[in-house]
Amino acid sequence: MQLTTWLQLVLGRPFRRAGHRTALVAAGLPLHLAVVPLWLWLVGTMAALVPAETPLPVLLTLVAPPVLLTLVVTPLLTVGQRRRYRALVGKDLPRPAVPGPGRNWKSAVRRLTTRALWRQVCYHAVAGPLLAVLDLAVLAVWAVALVAASIYVWIWALPPQWRVTDVGYTTQAAYITAGGLALLFLGPRLTGALVRLETRAAEVLLGPSRTEKLARRVADLAESRAGVLDAADAERRRIERDLHDGAQQRLVSLAVNLGLARSTLGDLPEDARKVIDEAHREAKEAIAELNNLVRGLHPAVLEDRGLDAALSGVAARLPIPVRVAVDLPQRPSPTVEAVAYFVVSEALTNVVKHAQATRADVTVDRIGETLLVVVADDGAGGADLAAAGGTGLAGLAKRVASVDGTFSCRSPAGGPTVITVELPCAP
Repeated sequence: MQLTTWLQLVLGRPFRRAGHRTALVAAGLPLHLAVVPLWLWLVGTMAALVPAETPLPVLLTLVAPPVLLTLVVTPLLTVGQRRRYRALVGKDLPRPAVPGPGRNWKSAVRRLTTRALWRQVCYHAVAGPLLAVLDLAVLAVWAVALVAASIYVWIWALPPQWRVTDVGYTTQAAYITAGGLALLFLGPRLTGALVRLETRAAEVLLGPSRTEKLARRVADLAESRAGVLDAADAERRRIERDLHDGAQQRLVSLAVNLGLARSTLGDLPEDARKVIDEAHREAKEAIAELNNLVRGLHPAVLEDRGLDAALSGVAARLPIPVRVAVDLPQRPSPTVEAVAYFVVSEALTNVVKHAQATRADVTVDRIGETLLVVVADDGAGGADLAAAGGTGLAGLAKRVASVDGTFSCRSPAGGPTVITVELPCAP
């Protein structure tokens, strides 16, 4: 059993994918040779006309047909190559970026001047004929290997008198058979190497360039990051709703019941009344802390009424006067709106804690596709963006950067401090 398995691994592995790869090589041969007649036409025309000092307009007129035919058949040959790889080895070649559709002369010029088209021309006109030579060599190896390995079959197909006359054929046939078997074992490896070479050439010349791949990768990462941010923002809103509708309501009910118990049960012992008073006080403190937590997660007023109402609520809770001016013709996306809210809220909190300011100003404007947020105060200044603690400005900068925004802080010693944030809010 082990010997059978070993023989299957040794003898079967090289030929397991050789059939599909050989079919890929054979199917690629006519596609690789398709442009050769056009270029022979072009070379023959130039070889005949250039030594004769043909006028340039006439030369261009006679040279244009093979060049234009090459440009016309190049996309068709590229489609054929993609179908060849998809049908025979199940591989989808990546597609390069192409200009948008259009039928005017400008769109035609754009399509003719794209690097993707000329890389395809290079593949079919230069790499294709070279690969065709290798295709013929590999197919020839397979043909010779099959004929040589089956030489005894061909010999026994000859007339019997030939075998009787030429009695030395057995030794020669044995050598030929051994050589054919060796080529049979070499064939899959040659085919696999050629398929890898052709695949690499097709990916480089028929697919997107390295710059396009990097651009697509950046776009995919930006899209996935935006999805993560939107999901995180939606999860914060869900937690806020659950806390507001669940735990917060239960605490309010508990505080109400404790208040009713304290006012209605007048004959309670003093120790029991103290316990009820303490529980009622702690319940109200828990409600206040939970309100602050919910407001920090995602305030309901922000979702219901937008930035103007939410920031006005933040300003009303501060011990210093804050002027809020919000001018937004339309609301930005929920994620950008949440970032703007938390930046202003944290910045105002820092003003109260560290700036020793007597007033602050908040301005929110939309300029084109940019949401401009400015927070200014008349405090002592000296805020450091790189500080590890205290101001928390580094955290604000990271939050702004998460949506591809920019964050700047100008805070000279003695003040004033001006925080400027620009957030993209393209529709």
